[in-house]
Amino acid sequence: MTDEFLGPPWQMDWRLDALADRETLPESVREMVDEARAELVTAKDPFFRGIDADADLPKTMYVEPVRSTDPKGPHIPFFDNHRGWLVYTFVPRVEDPQITVEEVFWQ
Repeated sequence: MTDEFLGPPWQMDWRLDALADRETLPESVREMVDEARAELVTAKDPFFRGIDADADLPKTMYVEPVRSTDPKGPHIPFFDNHRGWLVYTFVPRVEDPQITVEEVFWQ
């Protein structure tokens, strides 16, 4: 066991209802969801803290906390110019840190 905080790529899990919602989306939208997923699991800091922390994301995607008063709580990456989003939480455990997708939406 190590005392160091592990880095990317992060593990990602999906709530079953979120995964089912993803499967009902059109193929082109599922590809955008997969691109958003790839950005999340490879991000240095899945909380995207700091000024311009999401500067490396595609121009049609950005991440913000669900509530500004809870910066380590659930976050929302918006994609497809705000037409879709994921709600996820990040558990920064020393062993097995993990991102959990709680909701997927696209309109």
